Amino acid sequence: MTDPTVSMTERPIQWPAEYSPAASTVFVSNQLVIPAPAEHIWLWLIRAELWPTWYPNSADVHFLSHAGPDLRNRSRFRWRTFGIRITSKVLDFEPCRRMAWDAHGIGVAAYHAWVLTPMQDGSTHVLTEETQTGWLASLGNKLMPNRMKNMHQMWLEGLSRKSQGGLPG
Repeated sequence: MTDPTVSMTERPIQWPAEYSPAASTVFVSNQLVIPAPAEHIWLWLIRAELWPTWYPNSADVHFLSHAGPDLRNRSRFRWRTFGIRITSKVLDFEPCRRMAWDAHGIGVAAYHAWVLTPMQDGSTHVLTEETQTGWLASLGNKLMPNRMKNMHQMWLEGLSRKSQGGLPG
């Protein structure tokens, strides 16, 4: 379990150079304290095939590297988000602490990271950040500048509801 006294700056997201916020067209950061243990949150987060049941901006999640139903280190999967068909690979995976994947689709390349930090009261601070590059990412950000931030907040809130309600079946 993560030491709850460790600050987020001491455990930063490990951005690949090509996806660093400084090198990206789009960067969003969302966070939420979820009143559930990191282990419960983690189980919902890695159960990617269930995302569409509680996060409406995801659809058609299919594993390419294994049968699923859970993401793991180096998992490859295809899915739809923001109306775009995306192929992703998990590049950072530390159970109950952190996970990140890349995302490639027409006009967009992205990196989406999650960091879970247990707190002394049994709740968990969840940070999710994403960077994007590409012509479609740039256009989407200009036309709907808050869309990704709003959708990621919805993702966190859905994750909170599911994590408080029990474990995935």
